Amino acid sequence: ASAIIKRYIGLGNALNATALNAIGTKYVCLLNETELNTIDSNTLKLVSLNPSACSQLTKEILYDKAKRAFSDQHYLPAYYELIEPYLGGAPGVDLRALSKDNMNMKLSTFVKLRRDSLMNLTLSEVQGLLGMNLGDLHKWQNESVIREWVQMQKQSELDKLHVGLTGGTQEGYINIVTPKFQSPSSASLGTAAMMLHLLPALLISFLMTSVLS
Repeated sequence: ASAIIKRYIGLGNALNATALNAIGTKYVCLLNETELNTIDSNTLKLVSLNPSACSQLTKEILYDKAKRAFSDQHYLPAYYELIEPYLGGAPGVDLRALSKDNMNMKLSTFVKLRRDSLMNLTLSEVQGLLGMNLGDLHKWQNESVIREWVQMQKQSELDKLHVGLTGGTQEGYINIVTPKFQSPSSASLGTAAMMLHLLPALLISFLMTSVLS
């Protein structure tokens, strides 16, 4: 498939609606950055793609194009349905804007948002995005991105949502990310043990030297 696509483009053909419909969601992830950038934004009005399984770069490029393509419908109810397949590439500022319109975002879409964008969302913004689907959020707590977001929230605030979310920060505590250190080798452990063994003798010698001087 990749070879056919490259051959098609190499012959000077454009990635127009006909080509993108032929490539479809299954193979859109094969397009590289240069190829993606040749797609005219308005072409996305004529195709049905879902790049949620693609690389983050691909999702971001296609989101920017989709946002421009559907910008004239931004204030219409249909806008969310049009932009939803591309939201995995949306920055936090755009998600915050969407949260004000109560989009009733599906959890399957929510867990595929940009990680950095999702982490910066507040409780009220998540509530605004999910709307009537908020009650199902606890069912997705095993997803790493949801678990990480929950851990960044105060448990007392999570409790106010009444959706069964647990694992938030307790009052008076802060979550600390413990740095990972390389395991010491047996040689360094042996050296440390020897230093601990000799420490009393070294201290006595130091004290005796101080007194005699």
